[in-house]
Amino acid sequence: MATVSLKDVRKSYTPDLQVIHGVSMEIRDGEFIVILGPSGCGKSTLLRMVAGLETITGGEIAIGGRVVNNLEPKDRDIAMVFQNYALYPHMSVYDNMAYGLRIRGLAKSEIDARVQKAAEILELKNFLGRRPREMSGGQRQRVAMGRAIVREPQVFLFDEPLSNLDAKLRVQMRGELQALHRRLGTTSLFVTHDQVEAMTLAQRMIVMNAGRAEQIGAPLEVYARPATTFVAGFIGSPPMNLIPRDGRLLGIRPEHLEPCTESEAAIVAEVDLVEPLGADTLVYGHISGADGARVAARLPAASRAQAGKLALRYDPANVHWFDAASGKRIEA
Repeated sequence: MATVSLKDVRKSYTPDLQVIHGVSMEIRDGEFIVILGPSGCGKSTLLRMVAGLETITGGEIAIGGRVVNNLEPKDRDIAMVFQNYALYPHMSVYDNMAYGLRIRGLAKSEIDARVQKAAEILELKNFLGRRPREMSGGQRQRVAMGRAIVREPQVFLFDEPLSNLDAKLRVQMRGELQALHRRLGTTSLFVTHDQVEAMTLAQRMIVMNAGRAEQIGAPLEVYARPATTFVAGFIGSPPMNLIPRDGRLLGIRPEHLEPCTESEAAIVAEVDLVEPLGADTLVYGHISGADGARVAARLPAASRAQAGKLALRYDPANVHWFDAASGKRIEA
């Protein structure tokens, strides 16, 4: 295990095309970090720079106290799990997991011990003789993880490893990843565009926006105190409502709105869409006279919202304020 240090890390493809703009972070030994952001924000590029698959233009990356800027991936003592399983179709599960160790010249007994240990951790012992085509998507992804585990690296790097799985398998694999990290305690960086994965897996997260680390913090901290309107609008489903008010932006989470009479209302919205979800109901609308600002409310199922006007109130303690020009949070 090891710490990972990013100091003003930058990446440019040309002088006019900079894709990573000075990201800095200290990742503690054994910490599980999620790099979260929309497509094209630079999250996979940042991970590939840590792996050595992308050269860095500026700054410094250190793993276990050793600067690795100019080291090849094989010399960084990391193991990477990709979005596609990248398994050898003609090899058994055992051979897929053992192949990298054979290339490194490890003794047969050591290889067998590592493969058997990883197979036990991932509940693959009954599948070691199978080919990848004989396994489900979730099982194949476990094999890909096993191939990383047997290397016993200082750092695990995960590049959207669950995105090819169906919804049910993703939930299952999130649980397996949490259990795996508790058992191994290896420093891990995990890239995803899925905020549910980020919120459930991360000890801390990096929210990326256009090549910049918009906010770094624990998931609940980022959710409760977004640093910018980008974070407020990206984290949460539906995202935080942002309503223009006197040169500022008022932010309020959909779950912090409740129906009321018009005389009590802080917001009166014209309902555009109602989505009954069983336990609760999502209501989407717009506010007349507020630059057409959109608003979403998560209401109890019993509210029976319908088309027309919807009066809403909120507790001022749940309000967030942002500067309209910069988008940065305004502290009370």
